[in-house]
Amino acid sequence: MANAPLVSFEFFPPHDDAGEARLWNVMARLAPLDPSFVSVTYGAGGSTRKRTDRVVRRIHDETSISVAAHLTCVGASRNEVNTIATGWWDAGIRHIVALRGDMPDDDTPYAPHPDGYNNAADLVGGLHGLAAFDISVAAYPEAHPDSTSLEADLENLKRKVDAGASQAITQYFFNTEDFLRFRDRIDTAGISVPIIPGILPVTNFAKVVEFSARCGATVPDWMASLFDGLDDDPETRKLVAVSVAVDQCRALQAEGVQQFHFYTLNRAELTYAICWRLGLRPLDAAA
Repeated sequence: MANAPLVSFEFFPPHDDAGEARLWNVMARLAPLDPSFVSVTYGAGGSTRKRTDRVVRRIHDETSISVAAHLTCVGASRNEVNTIATGWWDAGIRHIVALRGDMPDDDTPYAPHPDGYNNAADLVGGLHGLAAFDISVAAYPEAHPDSTSLEADLENLKRKVDAGASQAITQYFFNTEDFLRFRDRIDTAGISVPIIPGILPVTNFAKVVEFSARCGATVPDWMASLFDGLDDDPETRKLVAVSVAVDQCRALQAEGVQQFHFYTLNRAELTYAICWRLGLRPLDAAA
């Protein structure tokens, strides 16, 4: 439809065969919405390295969807990281989401591998030197938890862009104003690459609160009030979740945003419903 946004979807590599079968069902449901790309995450400390590689290659080989492979520099040497990236390039995969990554233990401060890339900017520079990858990086409207200030976080994003990143995907957020203020700071800093807002459909509010406390995302009081009393009412919770995300996307569209990246959590129903409300239609229905 005329005013429908561009969308992309994020998946995580499943833990077992049953999960992989579910993921392909999710892919089959969302693919007709014609995403600009889909991305596959990389577990803390590189814990899903082999599964990420398998899923990324299968999407590339068996579908027509452009796939972006997440890659981190935690727990791997430069040679190991370069070997993975070169293998993807040789397989025809051109888009990498380059991230610093997290340590396997949440209580352990980040430390680079002694023979590895130091951080995301260093990783972007290394990948940029390997091949002409399209490189996405992470951005944080409310700053990364490890950043000492908003200014320091913005400087880190600028280093990633200067190293060769072509776009940034944000951590999810729920207050539209946080993103708009972030966008203003980016403009002031002279960062000109596209910044794609990350949108998280809420499947389990309690888990969102728990995870947000770790990643530095604010869960506003108004949102807590909307989901209050719905722990045992999944159907109403889904309706509220769709409404919240659609309102958020429409508020961003009113400010000129026309692309969204959905954290699907390997589920299709909420993301599909949100995209439908935003005007997207399956390709076969639009023909």
